[in-house]
Amino acid sequence: QLQLVASGGGLVHPGGSLRLSCAASASGYTLSNFAIFWFRQVPGKGRAEIICIENGEENKTYVDSEKGRFTISRDNAKRLAFLQMTNLGPEDTAKYYCNANTWWGPGTQVTVSE
Repeated sequence: QLQLVASGGGLVHPGGSLRLSCAASASGYTLSNFAIFWFRQVPGKGRAEIICIENGEENKTYVDSEKGRFTISRDNAKRLAFLQMTNLGPEDTAKYYCNANTWWGPGTQVTVSE
C-alpha cells in the first residue's frame, strides 16, 4: 500500500519558516494524475485542509494560499510535493500530513514556540 510520507517538520520560532516535503513510499504510482493536499491536525481535532495543488499542473507549479503564508508545489517527475510555510505562529503548531487519492502517511510534527 502506498504511503505519502511527510517530512521536514521540527521546532521553529515565531516568525520563522519551514519547508515540508511529501514523498511517495513506493514506486509504480503516478501522482501526476491526482491533486495533492496538505492537511494539519492538532490534538483533539480533526484534520483540516490547508491547501491543494491540482492534477495535471506543470512541475514545480506554485499556488498561494489565501493567507499568502503557505505555498504548495509539486515535482511530478520526482513524485514529490512541498509545502513552504512562512511567518509561522504558535497557531500553526500541528501535525502536518500530505494526501492524494486515498493515500496518507504518518505526518510530520511542526511546533512553533519561543
